[in-house]
Amino acid sequence: MKLADFIVKDAILPEVHSTERDAVIRELVDALAAAKAIAPSDVDAVVKAIIDREKNGSTGFGKGVAVPHVKHAAIKKRVGAIGRSTVGVDFAALDQAPVYSIFLLLSPQNNPDGHLQAMENIFRNLQEDNFRRFIRQADTRQKIVDLLDEADQAGAAR
Repeated sequence: MKLADFIVKDAILPEVHSTERDAVIRELVDALAAAKAIAPSDVDAVVKAIIDREKNGSTGFGKGVAVPHVKHAAIKKRVGAIGRSTVGVDFAALDQAPVYSIFLLLSPQNNPDGHLQAMENIFRNLQEDNFRRFIRQADTRQKIVDLLDEADQAGAAR
């Protein structure tokens, strides 16, 4: 599975406006709705489910990244969004450091294996120091898309 299989290009935000975790999550879900990847009528329920998931344990796993994710009945097809913050967002990350790169993943409830595969792909890339550094420096949607394409090509070569 490639990042391009589920990351919605029109839902890549090279600079999120919010500095609060819940507001950033809403921004990313709104971006998916604006890109017609999810129904606008489902935004509130999906945002609530993600925030509820965050209350059970932060998805800020350190090194400046967070991967909020949820499986939800309203989601028909696995979709993802990416947000970048130059000022940092408090995600209550494991290392207590601010988060600068947010990968949001939404999956249908009936495909847990696909959700896990997508999560593995995201985490595999986020473990790479260069990937994290370049995504943090990518200040346009196109630069982020190009980086995702490079990551997919490198993953295919593995």
